[in-house]
Amino acid sequence: MHWSQNYDPLQNSFLSTLIAGLPVVVLLGSIAILKMRIHFSALLGLAVALAVALFAYGMPIKAATATTLYGAGFGLFPIGWIILNLIFLYQLTVNKGLFAVLRSHLANLAPDPRIQIILIAFSFGAFFEGAAGFGTPVAVTAAILIQLGFKPLSACGLSLIANTAPVAYGALGTPILTLAKVTGLDALKLSAMAGRQLPFFSLLVPFWVVWAFTGWRGMMGVWPAAFVAGAAFALPQFLVANYHGPWLVDIVAAICSVAATALLLHFWKPKQIWPHECAAAASSPLAKEHYPASELIRAWMPWILLSALVFLWGLPATKKLLDGMAAFKFPVPFLHQVVQRVPPVAPINAAPDEAIYTLNILSATGTGILVAAILSGWLMKFRLGELARIYCETLVRVRFSLVTIAAMLALGYVTKYSGTDATLGLALAHTGALYPFCGTLLGWLGVALTGSDTASNVLFGNLQRISSEQLGLSPILMCAANSTGGVMGKMVDAQSIVVASTATNWYGHEGAILRYVFFHSLALAALVGILVWLQANVAPFANMVVR
Repeated sequence: MHWSQNYDPLQNSFLSTLIAGLPVVVLLGSIAILKMRIHFSALLGLAVALAVALFAYGMPIKAATATTLYGAGFGLFPIGWIILNLIFLYQLTVNKGLFAVLRSHLANLAPDPRIQIILIAFSFGAFFEGAAGFGTPVAVTAAILIQLGFKPLSACGLSLIANTAPVAYGALGTPILTLAKVTGLDALKLSAMAGRQLPFFSLLVPFWVVWAFTGWRGMMGVWPAAFVAGAAFALPQFLVANYHGPWLVDIVAAICSVAATALLLHFWKPKQIWPHECAAAASSPLAKEHYPASELIRAWMPWILLSALVFLWGLPATKKLLDGMAAFKFPVPFLHQVVQRVPPVAPINAAPDEAIYTLNILSATGTGILVAAILSGWLMKFRLGELARIYCETLVRVRFSLVTIAAMLALGYVTKYSGTDATLGLALAHTGALYPFCGTLLGWLGVALTGSDTASNVLFGNLQRISSEQLGLSPILMCAANSTGGVMGKMVDAQSIVVASTATNWYGHEGAILRYVFFHSLALAALVGILVWLQANVAPFANMVVR
């Protein structure tokens, strides 16, 4: 039995849009205004989304229930699996005192917190985005920043702001490759078009994130480092995206950015060291202590292992090998090939949506992180019983985060399969001459709701193609804009905020994080929208559009 989505269930587009936006308003309002604990907010938002799906959109109750369980399952695995094992690795290094050594070494290499933001949150975070995605970069960089003396709010917020420009090519190009599959457009052309939009922001973001931390004066004090890190990322991003494809964009660009910034620091230092937020971190003897090479190797070893194994796990050949050993796919009962998307969101006679839950326990990124943690634990001389105890303690620590992520993904899946997201998207699509700008914000909305650039491309990619063709715009331009506009929504989605708060042991303060990053998210998304509008309408920007 098929159930067809209805994008105007109240027979009034304005009222239908209002009711479709209700779950988002309730979710964000309860977090930012009512200051509810985020797992309660997520569950409340999910309840409202289910009520809208059942009573306004007429979604069958069995399909709605199956959608909720499907989304919650995806939230726990693979996303929750990544967070659990990453925090486990982090706790192992803390218990052995090695994270303190790592903090000291980083503080000696780059004592200025502004440089630390650029090097760790932007450059190093981009590597993890390209290799793994799914919140990994925010979790790693936020955990490192807080140990370097940043307050929890700054560690979370700055990591979220920095994790923008790489997102469209995250997890070895998955968002762009998925966009190509959904729209039927050429993946290399989409990669090239995104590579003619994002480099502007790759150059801007290092300046922006330091400005968010210190203001204009503090930013100008480290402009050479911000410029070098941004330019060394932007240029390879453009070249690889245009002349190779989406697969290695972030990894190559991140390595170039880290190397160029490190090289600059050998010849240039800021005139004045900006004070740390936590005075104790700056004045601590630990920050000035020098360790022997053997101790530094021990401190860096878990993170080098993590980087190597996450990269290895992300390779298509590795995934194929491990999936061949243990990967199980389960069509979701009452949902698989039940929901029928209809024009203008989907082509005429489109196949019903698939709903297949994949349990790829070996090839999942979280499993690679777990292997890195176990190997690191062995090298750090933990006994098996100690590893088991710390793992159980970690599970207790992140329990509310796992509930929140499961509820958030369930909410996102309910809005997707009920059609409420499409109603919001259509409202933005009917904006005529402003569509290049508003279509870019549609990508932002998709990521803010789903927590994933890939999911946003699945949700709105085909709508972007249909709307752009009806308006005489390039579908390559607008579909790429869905992905590049979407990257700025990454910092306000509840999933990423929960990951950041969990990594910094600041769970329960998600409303403060949301308020910290919201302006930056919307302002950067608007700047992407302006660029896309110029590329659609104004020479010489129009000459940048891939044909």
